[in-house]
Amino acid sequence: MKIVEEAPNRYRIPREGAMRVPGIVFASPSLLPGEADDAALVQVANVAELPGIVRASFAMPDVHWGYGFPIGGVAATDVDDAGVISPGGVGFDISCGVRLLVARDLDRTEFSGRRGAVMDRLDTAIPRGMGTKGIWPLPDRATLRRVLEAGSRYAVEQGHGVPRDLDRCEDRGELAGADWSAVSDRAIERGLDQVGSLGSGNHFLEIQAVDEIFDAQAAAAMGLDHGAVCVMIHSGSRGLGHQVCSDHVRKMDKAMAQYGIVVPDRQLACTPVRSPEGEAYLAAMYAAANFARANRQLLAQAAREVFEAEAATTLDLVYDVSHNLAKVEVHDVDGHERTLCVHRKGATRSLPPHHPDLPDDLAPVGQPVLIPGTMGTASYVLAGVPDNPAFGSAAHGAGRVQSRQQAARGTSGRSLQTELEAQGIEVRGTSWRGLAEEKPDAYKDIDAVIDVTERTGLARKVARLVPLGVVKG
Repeated sequence: MKIVEEAPNRYRIPREGAMRVPGIVFASPSLLPGEADDAALVQVANVAELPGIVRASFAMPDVHWGYGFPIGGVAATDVDDAGVISPGGVGFDISCGVRLLVARDLDRTEFSGRRGAVMDRLDTAIPRGMGTKGIWPLPDRATLRRVLEAGSRYAVEQGHGVPRDLDRCEDRGELAGADWSAVSDRAIERGLDQVGSLGSGNHFLEIQAVDEIFDAQAAAAMGLDHGAVCVMIHSGSRGLGHQVCSDHVRKMDKAMAQYGIVVPDRQLACTPVRSPEGEAYLAAMYAAANFARANRQLLAQAAREVFEAEAATTLDLVYDVSHNLAKVEVHDVDGHERTLCVHRKGATRSLPPHHPDLPDDLAPVGQPVLIPGTMGTASYVLAGVPDNPAFGSAAHGAGRVQSRQQAARGTSGRSLQTELEAQGIEVRGTSWRGLAEEKPDAYKDIDAVIDVTERTGLARKVARLVPLGVVKG
């Protein structure tokens, strides 16, 4: 496969074979996946074969190998030209995303004496780990139906948060078009007792401090001051979302032949958006996304209550945004407005200033783009910019360079915790192996990812946040 640097930090995979569009990779030489051990660039080319794809198959600076699509992959298909939707372009953790909150009138110096008590309380207040029950076990399917249909709004209506939270959520915390009848009994069964649980793997709740401000106006609009204490939560749709993906991959795999669709990888199973299978997946995916928003709402409220009890302050929501989702959006393509299904898998929506989907207080500065790094480095808040080349998308994290098995090999979780605490970062994990799998050097350089994100016009830097304490899934 040929790859050509067509501009600084922008590489092109030219069309060949069955590719309908080129591949475009936003990266520096150090961030490009190595062909010997990461097939992500092959996946970028494979995605370029999807029916109805327009402009390019894009890869964000944190790109690495995933299921079907690369993680960090973006692809838009033309809904009115037999464009397809692919569960592999969303992933198993539907609407996995990040929520950032900021403590009111509390800086890192004042917080230092309370950090241990807050961390100990969070350690017990935040359910996490594989299969763990959540804060809000739902009493019956009728209640889960309300969660799937109304997301964060239903959680807030039930007392799990405040109305302002909804103003600072993507889609105001509730995706229209969700249909719980498109969600299988098995998925519903898995979701009933998991609302308000972190999960495992790379999911986390992290206490952070604003270490550097790059855009004072945007930071002020978001409520971020230098030294402010923040809480970042990374979680998704848990077992329910995983089951939704599994169910619909199987259905689409069986249905492709009747639409004359051939894909280079069965993990790219897809059908036209406007087909019974495509519409059923959209409805189920939106329901799973609402589950994920409610899940983060519960986790945020639990953290808020801990800060109120142990730090005599509360937490205000900065923003909540997904990075595993497909949405039907209108974009300009070659001078014409087209209705597109935009797949963002391991990619964050990045809306420019004055976009109609933004709340009034954020409209002048653009949408907050939340990009976590690793528990030993830093995370970033960026903002959307005009003329984003990848359908309003940006990176979603640091991006793995080692598998979990590779990371854990020869790494002691206990020693890693000791190292992090020597750097002033308190850690509460569920297992030593889980910590080892998430060691900082298993990921790309987050500063390099952010620099490329900004230089290529995907988003602009607003603030850099450093970790003070980590609760790991």
